[in-house]
Amino acid sequence: MVNKSVAVIIVNWNGEEFLGRCLDALMAQSVTPFEIIVVDNASSDGSVDILKRFPSVRLIELDQNTGFARGNNLAIEAVSNEVEWIALLNPDAFASPYWLEEMLETASCHPEFDVFGSKLLKASDSQVLDGVGDIYHLRGLVWRNGHGLSELLVGEKAEEQEIFSPCAAAALYRRDALLKVGGFDEDFFCYTEDVDLGFRLRLRGYRCMYVPKSIVYHVGSGTTGSQHSEFAIYHGHRNLVWTFIKNMPGWLFWLCLPVHIAMNIVSIFWFAYRGLGRVVVKAKWDALLGVSSMWRKRQKIQQQRDVSIRTIWHLLDKRLIPVRYK
Repeated sequence: MVNKSVAVIIVNWNGEEFLGRCLDALMAQSVTPFEIIVVDNASSDGSVDILKRFPSVRLIELDQNTGFARGNNLAIEAVSNEVEWIALLNPDAFASPYWLEEMLETASCHPEFDVFGSKLLKASDSQVLDGVGDIYHLRGLVWRNGHGLSELLVGEKAEEQEIFSPCAAAALYRRDALLKVGGFDEDFFCYTEDVDLGFRLRLRGYRCMYVPKSIVYHVGSGTTGSQHSEFAIYHGHRNLVWTFIKNMPGWLFWLCLPVHIAMNIVSIFWFAYRGLGRVVVKAKWDALLGVSSMWRKRQKIQQQRDVSIRTIWHLLDKRLIPVRYK
């Protein structure tokens, strides 16, 4: 049966290696979404040809690579007005048959929540977690909870729980919430743009839940050369600074700013030691060049904040030494 309340969006760039398997898994869902939209960011491989196998999939073909952020925004604008929920899925993420049904069922049982994140397992080893939601540390550091840990070790105590934000590789958002906060920040292009979105949603009072029965097998950075590529390091570390500047509210911004600056300085030395100093220095320099623009965005975001600073404080991770599982 077709569920008219939900649409699935996939933003693709040179994902030929994965896209067919991703769509095959979507076609095998226990719940059929009202529409599936694939935004192709000017792929130079055979991605678009693969879509010929899936005539029910709606293609938005772009003439340039606009990034993950703008690609999703374009698709969100194109979704039918009757759709209440928007599910995001990466082309290198392969959904289990009940992925969508489990999230929709949880959303129905928990109307006080507006965002839902899946359990991500590594596609190369289904016994290893790719993540169970994102953690935001008070110093502006972000990591995926449980990444790299054995699913067997943490699975026993895994349960539905509130998380800071989901990884947008496989997540469900209430459409009205996305529209209210303006969707993704297109200046981010890709990497950490989902955390920035999650933070802005939090500031407007929207809550996020982890759904452990909604399972996806994720390659991770399948089309960008891995999470340790220069591309990923540049965008990730530039966007970490912008996320902090835009979103950390009120006195928390000034309280956490010294440790945020220290974290960025340490990261420069750390990546220099690994031979990637040039990339991370460029990321931080470009982040500084964008501060004035991000500060203007910050002013609007903070003026529209609907929750107390104390609420945000309780959501932040405050451990001296970050650990992989919370």
